[in-house]
Amino acid sequence: MLRAANSVACVACRKLVSSRMRVRVSLQKPVPMSCAPHYLFSWTGRMQHPPHCPAVRHFTNLSRPPLRSSRPRHGGHCFQQYRSFWVTRLVTRFFKLRYILLGSAVGGGYTAKKTYDEWKDLLPDFSEYTSIVPDFFWELGEHIDLEKIVSALPDAEELAKLLPDLEKISENFTFLRTLISNESAGDPAFKATGGQSADSSDRHFKKVSDKEKIDQLQEELVRTQMKYQRMLEHLEKENKELRKVVLQKDDKGIHQRKVKKSLIDMYSEVLDILSDYDSNYNTQDHLPRVVVVGDQSAGKTSVLEMIAQARIFPRGSGEMMTRSPVKVTLSEGPHHVAMFKDSSREFDLSKEQDLAALRHEIELRMKKSVREGQTVSPETISLSVKGPGIQRMVLVDLPGVISTVTAGMAADTKETIFSISKAYMQNPNAIILCIQDGSVDAERSIVTDLVSQMDPQGKRTIFVLTKVDLAEKNLASPSRIQQIVEGKLFPMKALGYFAVVTGKGSTNENIDAIKDYEEEFFQKSSLLKKGMLKAHQVTTKNLSLAVSDCFWKMVRESVEQQADSFKASRFNLETEWKNNYPRLRELDRNELFEKAKNEILDEVISLSQVTPKHWESILQKKLWERVSTHVIENIYLPAAQTMNSGTFNTTVDIKLKQWTDKQLPHKALEVAWETLQEEFARFMAEYKGKDQDDIFDKLKEAVKDESIKRHKWNERAMDSLRVIQHNALEDRSITDKPQWDSAIQFMEETLQSRLRDTDSIISDMVGPDWKERWLNWTSRTPEQHIRNATRGELERLLRVNEEHAAYLANDEVTTVRKNLEANGVDVDPVLIKDTWHQLYRRHFLHKALLHCTLCRRGFHYYQRHFDDSELECNDVVLFWRIQRMLIITANTLRQQLTNTEVRRLEKNVKEVLEDFAEDNGKKVQLITGRRVQLAEDLKKVREIQEKLEAFIEALHKEK
Repeated sequence: MLRAANSVACVACRKLVSSRMRVRVSLQKPVPMSCAPHYLFSWTGRMQHPPHCPAVRHFTNLSRPPLRSSRPRHGGHCFQQYRSFWVTRLVTRFFKLRYILLGSAVGGGYTAKKTYDEWKDLLPDFSEYTSIVPDFFWELGEHIDLEKIVSALPDAEELAKLLPDLEKISENFTFLRTLISNESAGDPAFKATGGQSADSSDRHFKKVSDKEKIDQLQEELVRTQMKYQRMLEHLEKENKELRKVVLQKDDKGIHQRKVKKSLIDMYSEVLDILSDYDSNYNTQDHLPRVVVVGDQSAGKTSVLEMIAQARIFPRGSGEMMTRSPVKVTLSEGPHHVAMFKDSSREFDLSKEQDLAALRHEIELRMKKSVREGQTVSPETISLSVKGPGIQRMVLVDLPGVISTVTAGMAADTKETIFSISKAYMQNPNAIILCIQDGSVDAERSIVTDLVSQMDPQGKRTIFVLTKVDLAEKNLASPSRIQQIVEGKLFPMKALGYFAVVTGKGSTNENIDAIKDYEEEFFQKSSLLKKGMLKAHQVTTKNLSLAVSDCFWKMVRESVEQQADSFKASRFNLETEWKNNYPRLRELDRNELFEKAKNEILDEVISLSQVTPKHWESILQKKLWERVSTHVIENIYLPAAQTMNSGTFNTTVDIKLKQWTDKQLPHKALEVAWETLQEEFARFMAEYKGKDQDDIFDKLKEAVKDESIKRHKWNERAMDSLRVIQHNALEDRSITDKPQWDSAIQFMEETLQSRLRDTDSIISDMVGPDWKERWLNWTSRTPEQHIRNATRGELERLLRVNEEHAAYLANDEVTTVRKNLEANGVDVDPVLIKDTWHQLYRRHFLHKALLHCTLCRRGFHYYQRHFDDSELECNDVVLFWRIQRMLIITANTLRQQLTNTEVRRLEKNVKEVLEDFAEDNGKKVQLITGRRVQLAEDLKKVREIQEKLEAFIEALHKEK
């Protein structure tokens, strides 16, 4: 009993020391002290010496175990020692397994708790999103049974599934215990080599087992995150449907109050006004917006479409499609629709036909904004997109940055794109969404250097790596992707890094298919499984949430400062107006245009107040001024060269008929149209004297010119006028003496006017006479000396033969030239004929005036058809016919003017004014001046300030 007790005590002490000192003692290395009691005491209680045995070898941890097992000892004591050694090893293995299980259980519990805490930290803090949730969302509890929704949520059992699978861990430990048990139950006499081999096997198995556990935990983590993501998407989808139901039932009594304009719509209106505002007081637009920049074909437009949840932009294979900035205002609504700022048409984004029409309209607007000879345009196209679940923000899609100008592009395309991008990115409150193509070499990127220049610290930059699926497939080193999303590859810094997939590259893919493909890719991707990418860094959904959160944070931090700056600008503008225009109202360009429009219409209406007598007098006078030269030169003078009255009348009739058929009606309509223009301009000038503002002069002149340009006289008026004129010229009957006297007076006035013109021409040809030379100290030129000498010879010729014909014969020209050469004057025959033409005209007009005086008492002979009389007054009858034609033509044109043309002109003026009213460029061009610009700036600054204050108030209420 004592020996057994001592044996048990020895084993207990050894285990106690082993457990406390954490020193592993090999069971095949016996310690002699542990066996001493077996040899000192016997059953008789007397001291006995141990039997003689060979020398005993003592083993330590550093000694080499024997290559073979020791033979069994002879005698009982050796058997007891061997049996005690086997029991000790079995007990030690048992205690070792217990501590392994205990330590593994404690470590596994700690690891499970730590994993659970990490998953909990990865969940987004939804308390931060309460400020951007629409107002109606908080009223859902009043109209919708939320208990049903709560009952539909996953219960505690489903949530428990998110915890680590402890059963698998227990199975692993059971397997380990069985393995150790089998190893212990094999050969009772463990060999030294076998023990060492078992130890190394245990360590190797432990390493393999730990690696498998880590892989299993990572896979389980990815599956859990994906499962959680799907649950969130499912809840978001249900939330969309609920919002849609609430918004659609506004007119059915569920939501009786008028729906307020959303915050993002109010903010977008401010940005639209600022885009047209030209600041003269250094009040720059520093309001936040999300600026999407990237290399050409890097996927900028695709990322924006994923955020907007619709394929809304034109697409091309490698060519430049975005040719001007596109501002997209994203907001929440019951229907997925899009609308341009300057149009009332809604495009239903759930229909492919409307999507195609929207893409076509955007492409047309881009082409229209690009000027001739350019490739891109800085003009912004404003578009709003609404739909359930869309994150509220304002994004600006810019043309892609290029490195080389290709064929068909303007030479300055690269510089223009850089200037447009810098203009948007230099806004200190703009959020830069930098898009990088993951399928190409990072060294080929241009946009990263540009973004680094504009935001060196990366305080407002979000980096997005696109086409990650192609990058993972093509890159030989996937760790390169990890370097990119960790910000270690590029020199630029950023607030966050995201990796997205925007489809397989097909233009026919819809948004749902792209989302499914993106989710499936990241679920299977080794980048996520190996920890190179984190779950919150992938998918466009997470990107959209992060960008929206950053956008609204920036808005809250900067909007009040911008409101204060515009308040100061408004004070400066109002002060300048009070000092320079104290007695004038602040009328902007549109208001001034409306005022000018009313004045112009009043002036057009005044044309209808012109009396018929005034119209006929003006028309008759202007028509005779236009045709008098033709009548004298081509009709009267040739007919007067005839020898008798019959030939005279025949010649006159033929020439009048030809004139009426070809020229006279057209000349008459030209005169009428010019008269209408002159009267219109006269009324404008008279109205101008009545305290009219000079600022309207350019506009009125442009309206008048454009209206006249568009006006066309009635084509049928010419045919009817030709008939009337032909009938008037055929009438030769003069009924009474006053008509005769009127014709003679008309003839005398015409001939005297012609004679004055001819005398003036001759005076210019021959130069001043002796009186003018002495009084004005002038002299004749050499040519005038020659013409004066020629005039003397020709006048002598006319005095010799007063009935000379209208043209000189060749021998007469030769005679005159020789006479002048005899006097030392060398003259050209052409000069002689030219001088003769004017001298003969004057001679003829003098004779015609004398004949006209004789015909004053010839009415009696006219009534008798000049029978038995040497006096013939056929020229008076000709002028009577011309005078009557002028009177009748003037009366006809007056009727056409007052009945038709004035109204048509008024209609044209109205059309021109309407066209100008729709053309802002025309108004800016025609209504100019510091006063106009100051009023425009005042109006816009006030509007911006008011809208900003309303937005800030709504923003505070939402908080």
